[in-house]
Amino acid sequence: MKKNKKAQEEQSIHTAQQENEILKMKTIKDLIAPSGIDCSNVDHLEIISNTKRFARSFFVATLPRMCTFPELFRDMYLFGDINTSIYINPIKEEKSQNELNRVINELETERIVAADKGNINRESTITQKRLEAEQLRDEIAAGFNKLFEATIVSTLFAYNLEDLDRLTKMLASEMSKTMVGIKSAWGIQEEAFQSNIPLMENKLSKTHTFDRNSMATVFPFTTSEVGHPSGIPLGYNRQTGTPILFDNFHSSLTNYNMVIFAKSGAGKSVTMKTLVSRSSVLMDIESLALDAEGEYTIVAESLGGINVVISPNSKTIINIFDVETETVKDEITGKERTVLNIENKVEDVTQGLLTMAKGSTRSTEVNELTKQIIAEAVAEEYTAIGINGNPESLYEQSSIGLTSGNMLAKKRKKMPTIGSWYKRILMKAKENKNPDYQYHYSYLLKVMKQYIREYDGQMAYFDGQSTFDLLEGVPFINLDISQLEERFARPLAQQILLSWIWEKFVKKNSEDKQKASKKRVLVDEAWMLLPYPEAVDFLNKMARRARKRNVSLAIISQRFQDFYEKPEAQAVLTSSDTKLFLAQDKSEIEYLKEVFKLSEGEANFLVTCQRGEGLFKVGSDTAILKITPTKKEFKFVETNLNQLAKQQSNG
Repeated sequence: MKKNKKAQEEQSIHTAQQENEILKMKTIKDLIAPSGIDCSNVDHLEIISNTKRFARSFFVATLPRMCTFPELFRDMYLFGDINTSIYINPIKEEKSQNELNRVINELETERIVAADKGNINRESTITQKRLEAEQLRDEIAAGFNKLFEATIVSTLFAYNLEDLDRLTKMLASEMSKTMVGIKSAWGIQEEAFQSNIPLMENKLSKTHTFDRNSMATVFPFTTSEVGHPSGIPLGYNRQTGTPILFDNFHSSLTNYNMVIFAKSGAGKSVTMKTLVSRSSVLMDIESLALDAEGEYTIVAESLGGINVVISPNSKTIINIFDVETETVKDEITGKERTVLNIENKVEDVTQGLLTMAKGSTRSTEVNELTKQIIAEAVAEEYTAIGINGNPESLYEQSSIGLTSGNMLAKKRKKMPTIGSWYKRILMKAKENKNPDYQYHYSYLLKVMKQYIREYDGQMAYFDGQSTFDLLEGVPFINLDISQLEERFARPLAQQILLSWIWEKFVKKNSEDKQKASKKRVLVDEAWMLLPYPEAVDFLNKMARRARKRNVSLAIISQRFQDFYEKPEAQAVLTSSDTKLFLAQDKSEIEYLKEVFKLSEGEANFLVTCQRGEGLFKVGSDTAILKITPTKKEFKFVETNLNQLAKQQSNG
């Protein structure tokens, strides 16, 4: 029994060794070959594998006299299920010189015959050809050019013969548009097919002669053509030289948001100003900028818009408690109805007040109990004046005396303010009997005093009734917060204004795309918001909900690393179908490569590219964009102080 078992083990080892030897003997041909190929037909092959397929091979028979890069074989390379191979062999200089001398002599003989017969047109044509041949010969002799022989073979695949015949006609028709003639490899389908598989064996003798310049036109260079026919001219594609037309609201986009990342001085503001001004004039897009650096004032003036400055010294007041109705579309009936979502508004105001309470130090003293106290007081503020989920609760009834009698008219209620909320907190603190809440009331009363106008708080510009409203149809509205302190006051203003913009600018837009205006909200230097969780949360919600209101959220920032290191902020990136990367610092490029899967070449380009150049990603398409404002546009898009001083001195 032991002998039999040992013999079986030896036999299995021997069998395994034999199988390994067989596998080692297999060539690449054996591994990639299909189950079988029927070569009995003279104009096609039948490939027998898991699924039966038909194949027909072609070779290029005629070429145009002039070739254009990269258009010569583009239609062939991109034509459905097709493989194309090009065999290129350099011709030795001595052979090319002899051949060209022979051609020149033949052409000269033909020219003399044509001249003797008085055929002036033919004589002129032959003279031109002879001069071109002489020029080519001299270039080769000087080392500036070279001749090549090339064979171009393609194989087209289909799942039935009818489709193969139809596709063959379509391919021949497409190629004829560029004066390229293709012929079926009739009678030599097997040889043509073998020439077009990755074994580097050319079994066809169908060759064409190219010089170095024309040879370059056959390479399969393709690039994504980014843009939309309905868009505005943003710049041009540096790879193809074609203009890039961009429509922020095109139906092919999954959302209308966009992000722009670049180092300082790379052209972020110039790009955005160009986009805003052209889309306002050409597409009637209304834009609103949350201007952190005071760069968009001149754009508002040039477009006939509104410029609003928010600073400790200005009389402008933005009330965080402002709430608006919104029109929503019933998913079942499709009818629109007006609603007032007071619960969402209470949450938004609470988030803003939480950021205020945490202050510039982002105090850890603020916790869920603090938030509960804030939220309860906010809800009570709305309840106290009778505002609830009913849109009519925003108005109070007032009688107006008329000659025919009295009639009722709607009058908008005054909204709660931070000042009235603070008084409520003060009252609730006095009434509080719970020791767990005592500390939080005391904390809020201390830190929130700086936001209250009654106490001359240094940050009281959000306390009071709003002093202006956002008008519909204004081409550009600029909210300038550049005069606020940068470390905390400016990010706080960004968060509060975003909430206010949502109420006054975004929610007013209908969910019905036929009725809605095209609007854009621009957040400049968005990295300032990132240290504040409540602000990031609202930015994310706005990015997700903007498309429903036909609104594009545009995020501009110079510090991508901050977005990378804050996972909760990356939702803004994933909710943006359009991305523009201008010149980057070397310290930032690795993060961009990882998040957006940039190639090594794309990453190197972003480190070395010039001002106004960048990588433009729209959906799945990518192009290298060059922004080109006109001279007139540069008068209000330029942000370089030296250039501005130069313009003023020239003016």
